[in-house]
Amino acid sequence: MVQSLLRQAGELSSVSPELLVVFAIIVGAVVFFITQPLPLDITALLVIVVLVVLEPWTTISPEDGIAGFSSPATITVLMMFILSEGIRRTGGVQLLGERLAAFVGEDDRRQLGAVVGISGLSAGFINNTPVVAIMIPVVNDLAARTNTSPSRLLIPLSFASMLGGMLTLIGTSTNLLASAIVARPKYLGRPFSMFEFTALGALVLATGSLYLLFVSPYLLPERIASSEEFTDEYEIGPYLTEVVVPESSPLVDQTVQEALGAVAPELELVTLYRDDDVFGAPVDEKALRPNDVLLVRTDREAVVAVADVEGLELAPQMERRDRDLEASSVAQPGADSTPLPASDSLAARPTPQVLAEVIIAPDGNFVGETLEDANFRRRYEGTVLAMRRGPEIRHTRMDQQPLQGGDILLVQASREGLERLGHDRNVIVANDFTRPTYRRAKLPLALGIIVGVVGVAALGILPILISAIAGAIAMVATGVLTQEEAYNAVDWSVIFLLAGLIPLGMAMEETGAAAFLAGSVIGLVADLHIVVVLGLAYLFTALLTEVLSNNASVVLMIPVAFDIAVRLGADPYAFVLAVVFACSTPLLSPVGYQTNLMVYGPGGYEFTDFARVGAPLQLLLTVVTTLGIVVIWGV
Repeated sequence: MVQSLLRQAGELSSVSPELLVVFAIIVGAVVFFITQPLPLDITALLVIVVLVVLEPWTTISPEDGIAGFSSPATITVLMMFILSEGIRRTGGVQLLGERLAAFVGEDDRRQLGAVVGISGLSAGFINNTPVVAIMIPVVNDLAARTNTSPSRLLIPLSFASMLGGMLTLIGTSTNLLASAIVARPKYLGRPFSMFEFTALGALVLATGSLYLLFVSPYLLPERIASSEEFTDEYEIGPYLTEVVVPESSPLVDQTVQEALGAVAPELELVTLYRDDDVFGAPVDEKALRPNDVLLVRTDREAVVAVADVEGLELAPQMERRDRDLEASSVAQPGADSTPLPASDSLAARPTPQVLAEVIIAPDGNFVGETLEDANFRRRYEGTVLAMRRGPEIRHTRMDQQPLQGGDILLVQASREGLERLGHDRNVIVANDFTRPTYRRAKLPLALGIIVGVVGVAALGILPILISAIAGAIAMVATGVLTQEEAYNAVDWSVIFLLAGLIPLGMAMEETGAAAFLAGSVIGLVADLHIVVVLGLAYLFTALLTEVLSNNASVVLMIPVAFDIAVRLGADPYAFVLAVVFACSTPLLSPVGYQTNLMVYGPGGYEFTDFARVGAPLQLLLTVVTTLGIVVIWGV
């Protein structure tokens, strides 16, 4: 082993400038992917610029640099977003979830089986990210109606969707990107077919499902109590205080923004009560009147200081009576609210307020922005009462906190504001405050289009690229989606990420960087059995994907794995499959895969909860996937 390392060190000192430049770009990209000083998609675009600027060493011309934008994988992924949106808008998965929720009742094992079954099978034909986005409210609703903790169901939801994505070519963007890479003449010379690895995918899904059903219940924590109310769960009671504007207050006739900004900037208005009327956000421009009662949010230390503010007084009774957040004027999700009559000439009538949990989508535009940057209050006419990031709950200074994917906001807003939130792909409304409107009449059309896309591609009548484009057109032409909905359905960050990474893989091939890395690995594993080497390739790729994106891992590892197989005299197809499957199963952390991050907040999980449940499953899948490849295709 020591001799191998010394030999590799000597080889590294004699590598060509081209290899050194490409390795430097790879290391820089990996560092940026891990630390994320820039969003992943912007880093990928930066990689294109660097590769083209350094063309004499990277061999990447401007035409090669933008080749990723015309790649079949990139275009197909774009179309799959539109097809998935068609299923979402017609409520297909939601309807299935509701039917099964009614069927499973309060039996914990049947509930878990329903969640795993729906998410796993659906993810084979709809991209697994929207499957999880659709299923989170279903799981929360199921947990609420059956007095079950959502923490017991959400990690299985994410894991099953990841495993189900390996049933078909279109299950994940990673599969499509891998298909585009292996289609190059240097590799397989053809893309993957629709059901190329379905046999192995079914084996992996079945193994994972049995584990989730019979082992994970003993490992899953109950981070969120099954019967908690929102205000108890988020511990916001001590942070909400009523203050009164007395008749002699100098703040009378000033707007809320002017008054609080001048005398008590640490207070944030949640609700304005005027006689029998209730006004939610935004109320910054409303003029204060004598005897107005303001429900404000602040920290514990600032509550006492409010008594010293000229023009404001603490309410004589801290009980909120009919004004309480849990009373009819601010309803729990799903509850009815009746507008109260207006008694003055304010421009806006009182608006019934509701509470809901809203998740920041990991791939949305809000990531990295603050609530203030996103103009959240005015955009959705809502106030954020609390923020949960994993197990941590925050109540103050939230407007200045950069948002992260998976953050959960406890939002008080009008129904109209929450309707807008429900249609915004930057967030996920986790708790169903009112049943969203689906185009259920169009569901047969949407399902028929999906079946047509898959069937035409599977029979070899048309490539998946063309059938997916035709399916996207059909979604709009038949009224399943509007044109605007189709455009808004596309996750452009994923498209730019794919387009930016493809030239990096080309540079690794053309400069010999992949071959050099493969040779270095061979020096370490040459004495091991080929099946063990295959298993190690799978495990290393899965661990690498924990710190990189799955698409970055597949671009970096396919060339290396292919060259390792060639040098060992093994079947390259087996090593490529190991890499593809490993890139879609990073199970050890919430940041390893997008769906894990989506359930991190709603489940109230700690960072280590994923490793507790995922580590045994990761080792199990390493063995099952490796042996499955050997038995089905050989090595």
